[in-house]
Amino acid sequence: MYKLTKETLKIFWRHSRKYSWQVIVLIASILVVTFIQTYIPLLYRDLINLLTSSSTQDNLSPAIHVVVLVLIANITRILFWRIMNFVNNFFQARVMGDLMNTCYQYLQKHSYGFFTSNFVGSLVTKVKRFERAFEQITDQLVFDLGRSFLDTAMILFVLLWQYRIFGLIMTAWCVAVLLYVFIFSRFRLPYDIHRAEVDTKTTGQLADTITNNVNIKSFARYPFEYERFAKVIDEQFKARKKSWDIGTVGDIIQSIFMIIAEFLVMYFAVIMWSRGTIMVGDVALLQMYLLRIFDKLWSTGRNIRNIYEALADANEMTELLLLPHGIADVSGAKTFEMKNGEINFENVSFGYHEEGAILENFSLKIKPGERVALIGPSGGGKSTITKLLFRFYDIRSGKILIDGQDVAEVTQDSLRDSIALVPQDPILFHRSLMENIRYAKPTADNEEVIAAAKAAHAHEFISSFRLGYDTLVGERGIKLSGGERQRVAIARAILKNSPILVLDEATSSLDSESEMFIQDSLKKLMQNRTTIVIAHRLSTITQMDRIVIIDEGKIIEEGKHEELLKTQKGTYQRLWEIQAGGFAAA
Repeated sequence: MYKLTKETLKIFWRHSRKYSWQVIVLIASILVVTFIQTYIPLLYRDLINLLTSSSTQDNLSPAIHVVVLVLIANITRILFWRIMNFVNNFFQARVMGDLMNTCYQYLQKHSYGFFTSNFVGSLVTKVKRFERAFEQITDQLVFDLGRSFLDTAMILFVLLWQYRIFGLIMTAWCVAVLLYVFIFSRFRLPYDIHRAEVDTKTTGQLADTITNNVNIKSFARYPFEYERFAKVIDEQFKARKKSWDIGTVGDIIQSIFMIIAEFLVMYFAVIMWSRGTIMVGDVALLQMYLLRIFDKLWSTGRNIRNIYEALADANEMTELLLLPHGIADVSGAKTFEMKNGEINFENVSFGYHEEGAILENFSLKIKPGERVALIGPSGGGKSTITKLLFRFYDIRSGKILIDGQDVAEVTQDSLRDSIALVPQDPILFHRSLMENIRYAKPTADNEEVIAAAKAAHAHEFISSFRLGYDTLVGERGIKLSGGERQRVAIARAILKNSPILVLDEATSSLDSESEMFIQDSLKKLMQNRTTIVIAHRLSTITQMDRIVIIDEGKIIEEGKHEELLKTQKGTYQRLWEIQAGGFAAA
């Protein structure tokens, strides 16, 4: 817990020190403003003493002089206060933007497995809390806590200098209050951290159910989800109430401290006034300083609690920033150089969890330009093979080579830039169709994008939209049908024009007529490319150079379509008869 807090502050400081001049101006402005705010009550003390003395005429000129000094002091205070505001506006906004960039870039580099194990809503919440935590902590330190400590220190200095007994009383009282506030804030911190964790859990649950709203509707599971979410809300209520109740108790104790201090100071002030030791202006000054210290230390308790709360919120993101990337480039990783497109899996073993394995000593060699289809039962390891080719996961043992280069020893970006993927369920950005297709090749002009869309038979439906290629597709491409999203994904693969092509059920969402056109486009796309096709519909892979049947992470059969059909009691022959027997007879 405290280690995370320390790391959070380190991250904030590392981003802040890039703007050292702004920090210096802020500190200097605070010092000037605080000095003036401590000095002005001294001027009012002198003014009250002058006005309450017996010789009114003699004191007129000095009183006016004091009033002018108050005017000058206030103008100077406002000037430096505004300088502090403008500098802080730049400083905070700039650092918050830098923190957002750091979080964004680091999160994006986390592994494929990381994102499959975390709610999107929770991740977004953690990033936003991290940014807001910096703003809140800076506000507390610059405008509240920092000024409170300076203000209190200057007031205590004046009291010790001119009113020793009161200075000693207030110094001892301030030390006691600050010690109490510090201890109490540390005691409350675990409850604030728990509250933040429950808030994140609630956000994740909310995001998950909204994303799966269609499932809730389809299965008519409203009562179940309502009850499930109500339990999370109840947990959130209990965590919040516990944290806030503890804070209320702390405020009550702090109020008792203040009542005691005010009684002692005013009691001794009245006694000293009755003896003629101090004047009316001195009593007024003590009261002003007393109220100022009360206000500052009352705020200090709240400020410290707010800082701890902000740190508790930020620590969740800090934990992710300290979490090493699951898949990282090795030291000195080289840029991948595509030559012929030969793929070689050599004795590869892999499992998503420590126990069990999806692949065990798996070997598969694909020649340059060869078109290979992977088929078999669901969960047999087909999609896993393509994920490992992209190095979305690291293998336990063995090697994956492309043109003799180990994919674990080249940079991930250069590797993935050489492979085009058409997934079974394409996910699009909430951007225009033009931007989504061009994403595969940012330098492509509009004509290249349109040509790719035509080749993927996406141009027809895109042209039917009122805004054409400028049409926004909605979050994850929700405004398009599954078949339309697949055509956009195929258009991206065509535009990317990579030497290696992976088709993962690339036509599963297409109707028969559209599939006929797309198959023709894919046939052209696969020419002179090393191609891996994952398919369940066997009719789509009959023209492959080789068909590999995988079950439980092992190759149980391989060969051309005609060869596999001749294998007596073979798995492929059985699947063909089950799935396409009528078509084969025809």
